[in-house]
Amino acid sequence: MVDFAEYGKRRPVTGGVSARNRRGGFARTFWGKALLEVMERLADPGRLARGRTYARAGQVVSYRIEPGVVTAEVQGSQPRPFTTTCEIRRLRPEEVELVVEVIRASPGMLARIVSGDLPRELAPHLVPETAADIDFGCSCPDPGWPCKHAIAVVCLLAERLDEHPRDLLTVRGLSIDALIGGVESGTAEVDETADPYGDALELPALPAPRGAPALDDLDPVLLRRALRMLSADESTAAAANRALVAMYSSLTGR
Repeated sequence: MVDFAEYGKRRPVTGGVSARNRRGGFARTFWGKALLEVMERLADPGRLARGRTYARAGQVVSYRIEPGVVTAEVQGSQPRPFTTTCEIRRLRPEEVELVVEVIRASPGMLARIVSGDLPRELAPHLVPETAADIDFGCSCPDPGWPCKHAIAVVCLLAERLDEHPRDLLTVRGLSIDALIGGVESGTAEVDETADPYGDALELPALPAPRGAPALDDLDPVLLRRALRMLSADESTAAAANRALVAMYSSLTGR
């Protein structure tokens, strides 16, 4: 059992992201509610309540939406905000093809998407359903998954989807340009590579290093100067120089 009181009270934030909702559910539209339903199935009820409180209190300093992840700064009880992430799996190529097929089979759907709408018919392909599709991370000490900071971010993301449902395409790794091109040509590509670790990448051949004696690149003046600093006289420095050259030749065969 985690005693949250030991972490202290949350620190107030000036200029954080303001939640529109002050009571009740956060999302008003289908897409926002769909995202919240996923989180509510995964989260602990106590953390859900605290996360909603954080969202309404403006504790989320900022967040940004990128392909595959929403990254935020959330102010908790510590002096510096925590870094919180909500990772939503990018669509695989075969899943993108299914989205393209649905759009091509529905006249006018592409125009709706370009204008900012996101038809519900795409929900089975876009809404994350299980822990395999969505993951949470935070730099806070709470071992819970998701923690209240991540929940606050998802609450605000749900409100964002109410106004800008197309952002769900972005976080699933599908850009409008790629979608338009895919519908017109019958194929589409996700924003990020389908092979993020480069397992199928063909690398160029390694360059063949050119061997050369190290003495060829050595400045003899600097070497003699260093030897003079350690030698009693010029003849001793010269003898040391000859000894070093002989030793190098013996060791390298050059």
